[in-house]
Amino acid sequence: MGASPSRPRDVVVIGAGVIGLSAALALRARGLSVTVLDREGPAAGASAGNAGAFAFSDILPLASPGILRKAPRWLLDPLGPLSVPPAYAPRILPWMLRFWRACAPERVRRATDAQTALMDVSRAALEPFLDATGTRAMLRKDGNLQVYEGQAEFEAALPGWQVRADHGIAFTHLDAAGMAALQPGLSPRFTHGTFTPGWFSIADPKDYVLVLAERLQAEGGTIERAAVTALRPAEDGVTLVTEAGTRRAAQVVVAAGAFSHRIARSLGERIPLETERGYNTTLPAGALDLRTQVTFGGHGFVVTRLSSGIRVGGAVELGGLDRPPDFRRSAAMLRKAKAFLPGLDTEGGRPWMGFRPSLPDSLPAIGHAAATRRVVYAFGHGHLGLTQSAGTARLVADLVTGAAPAIDLVPFSPQRFR
Repeated sequence: MGASPSRPRDVVVIGAGVIGLSAALALRARGLSVTVLDREGPAAGASAGNAGAFAFSDILPLASPGILRKAPRWLLDPLGPLSVPPAYAPRILPWMLRFWRACAPERVRRATDAQTALMDVSRAALEPFLDATGTRAMLRKDGNLQVYEGQAEFEAALPGWQVRADHGIAFTHLDAAGMAALQPGLSPRFTHGTFTPGWFSIADPKDYVLVLAERLQAEGGTIERAAVTALRPAEDGVTLVTEAGTRRAAQVVVAAGAFSHRIARSLGERIPLETERGYNTTLPAGALDLRTQVTFGGHGFVVTRLSSGIRVGGAVELGGLDRPPDFRRSAAMLRKAKAFLPGLDTEGGRPWMGFRPSLPDSLPAIGHAAATRRVVYAFGHGHLGLTQSAGTARLVADLVTGAAPAIDLVPFSPQRFR
C-alpha cells in the first residue's frame, strides 16, 4: 500500500486522523502526490472516539473568565468535568499559567473572533468536501440542545449566547415544555435549554475517517504505518526520521494530534501543546430514543446518537500522554447521564479514552514552522478537530501550494507563544 521510501513524494502528511487525512485529500485534489504516515494507522486516536459533532457554534474559547469561576469547584472533584492528576500538576503548571493569561477579556475577544473565522471557513468547506469524498450521506443535521439546571445557570450562560448572536449564530431558548417536545425524557431538574440547529454531526467518526483513508488511496495517495521521531530541514526538502530509517519529502504537514509538539521540538520549537484526555462510553444503539445531541454543560459532557450506538462522553483530564486511563471517569459520566436521562439503558457499554491536543488559548496551530517553510503545522484543535477538519484542510493546502489563505492566520501562528 505504500510508496517506496526512496522515491520522494511532493508532500508527506504526518498523522492519519481526521485533520491529517482531510489535509491529504485537499492536497491530492490540487494535484500533489501525497503519503500519510501514522504510528498506528487511520482513525487510531481521538478521531475514532469523539462525539461526532460539527460544533460550528462552539466559538467561545475554553480559556475564559467563566471557566476561571467554575474551575476551582470542578477541580475539587477528581472525577468531575475538569481534573488534573496531582502528580501531573507540577509539569502542567507553565501551560496553566498561559491558560490563565488567555482568560483576559481582550484575549478572549480576539480568540473568539479568530475561532469564528475558522468556523466560518470550516462550515463553508464541509459539504463540498463531503461531496468530493463521497461521504455526504454520513452527515446529520439534528442540532444540539444545551440544558441548564435552574434560572441562575441559564442566566449565567446568556452573555455567551449574546456573543454567538453577535457572530450570526442562530439558536432558540426553550423552557421545560419546549425541551420535552424536542427531546423527551429529560430529568425535571433541567428547567431551561438552548437549541442550536446549525450544530451538525457525522454518523460515526471512526467510520468517517476510515472512508477518508480509503478515498485517499483510491485517488492515488498512500498510507503507511511509521512513527516519525524527528524532522530535519534539507536544501531541497525535508528529511523525516522514523523508527525504520529516514526518508525525504519536498514538503511535510505535521498533523499528529497530541504527539505533534514532540515532532516540532526536533525543529527547535517548543509549542505548549497539552493533552486533554477525553473519556466516553458507547452504549448499544437502542439505549435511548435520542433525537438531538444533548450537552450537559454544567457537568462537561454530551450524549450523542451515532450509527454505532449512544455515546456518553466529554470532560477534560489534563494528564499528559503517558498516564494509564482512569475509566472511573467514564463510569461517573454514565451514572450522571442515567440520572439526567432516566430512560437511558446503561448496560453493555464500551469505555474509551483518547488524547485531544490542546493549546492554552483554545486555538489550533496552523502555519509554517519557524525553521523551514517546507513544514506546515496543523494541530492543537482540542475538541474541535472534526468540526474544523475541512476548513483546516483547505488552509493547509493553501499554505503548501503558496495560495492566499481564506482567513488571516496570524492568530493561529505556531510561533505566537514565544
